[in-house]
Amino acid sequence: MLIDAQFLPFVLAITLLSMTPGVDTLLVIRNTARGGVRDGIVTSLAICFGLFVHAAVSALGISLILLQSAWAFSVLKLLGAAYLVWLGLQSLLSARRGNPLPVAEVGTARRHVSLWLPVREGFLSNVLNPKTIVFYMAFLPQFIAPGDPALVKSLWLASVHFVIANVWQIAIVLMVGKAGHWLARRSVSRTLDGVTGAVLVAFGVKLALQQRP
Repeated sequence: MLIDAQFLPFVLAITLLSMTPGVDTLLVIRNTARGGVRDGIVTSLAICFGLFVHAAVSALGISLILLQSAWAFSVLKLLGAAYLVWLGLQSLLSARRGNPLPVAEVGTARRHVSLWLPVREGFLSNVLNPKTIVFYMAFLPQFIAPGDPALVKSLWLASVHFVIANVWQIAIVLMVGKAGHWLARRSVSRTLDGVTGAVLVAFGVKLALQQRP
């Protein structure tokens, strides 16, 4: 049964978790400032499509293998950490160059970067994050009854998460988009890139040093 007594608690929990600032929020803000509203929305969609990968992995039990295999978990963890550090370094380099960000206003469609770039960045930042695998492995089973088809129910819950997370992240995109003139200032763009880059690098280093659960 897709909608049962546990559905509303799941919606409440996943809404609060989606609104908690993290790597996804930082990436959406950075890409919106860099390429405009279009890039921010595409980044949000790409990030959330990664949820279906984690839901399938969790339902099929592959995540259990990863968690019980030290080398497999370590490889995945280091890949995710390296990618976050790489994204952070890109932002730090941009801050050093000090070029104004090509920020687009709401409703405009500037195409300063390839559409593939935010798709790749958003999707990989989510799929390569082992914390999301651990989270889905621990969180989703609480809302799946023993008689439920695990894969179908997991993908359904991921779909709900997809909608909620996108509503929140796209709201952030629009708020950032409205601040286009302010964000286009060189001093502001350098500060945004610098802070975002530093935080992303810190996230990546913390993830790499984190002990296996």
